[in-house]
Amino acid sequence: MTQAVIREVALTGPGSGPYSITVGPDGALWLTLAGSGGIARLGLDGEVRTYRDDPPDSRPLIIVAGPDDALWYTRSGDDRLGRITVDGNVDSVALPPGSAPCGLAAGADGALWYAGMGDDTVGRVTVDGVVTTYPLPVAKGFPSMLAAGPDDALWLTLNQGNAIARVDLDGAVTVHPLPTEAAGPVGITAGGDGALWFVEIVAGQLGRITPDGRIDEFPLPDRAARPHAIVADPGGGCWFTEWGANRIGHIDAQGRITGHDLPTPASEPHGLTVTSDGAVWAALEIGAVAHLGVTR
Repeated sequence: MTQAVIREVALTGPGSGPYSITVGPDGALWLTLAGSGGIARLGLDGEVRTYRDDPPDSRPLIIVAGPDDALWYTRSGDDRLGRITVDGNVDSVALPPGSAPCGLAAGADGALWYAGMGDDTVGRVTVDGVVTTYPLPVAKGFPSMLAAGPDDALWLTLNQGNAIARVDLDGAVTVHPLPTEAAGPVGITAGGDGALWFVEIVAGQLGRITPDGRIDEFPLPDRAARPHAIVADPGGGCWFTEWGANRIGHIDAQGRITGHDLPTPASEPHGLTVTSDGAVWAALEIGAVAHLGVTR
């Protein structure tokens, strides 16, 4: 019999607003601090370091491991991509004014791709700072999160456009409207089943889209849970945060959905990641992280 055990780890305290979390090349956990600006690092030994070189209003959102052994992150407040090495050296790349980048992913072409939620674009940034942008054919679509798909394309959620967009590496765009009206898609990830999985924060559902555009939706037991972020589970399912219900949810390869309540009320879980040992870590806006492990 397996049992999930959740504990919370203090990180940066109230007001810092941990938002996104990823595993760095050094094996540590790296997080964006959307509330205060800057980046936090939680080491394997439990040590917390913060890096506050960016302006407080830079509003960093999504952080990913880049193709150059550094961490890259979107700065939605001042239209830049930030870059931080595992030694803590910080620099950035300027993006078009008003782009307000949100989602970020490393593409199959060795570049970083971002979702421009402020100007309805998807952008490509090389590791040496060359920026190329491609317009999306949906006005005020509010492109949000981004994932590299199994077909080497980029897939992103159009939160207000109520659709999933596919972008080839040459910038060609295909838009797939969602079956449920006003579903509000946000987080998206490449699953282990050759499809993309996403969450619908308004509809209270999960979604799955295949590379050929077939969409299936899975209503959550709590339709008011406001799912926010999603990440693939090495076991064939996905983990996701239920921001409005203070839970971490899971869907297995057979479509069964379970939920795990967080210890602290109103902790506001956002991004999450899975480490090599199968543990789940989630960023909590209250200034902490949640660790979900499995005991047998």
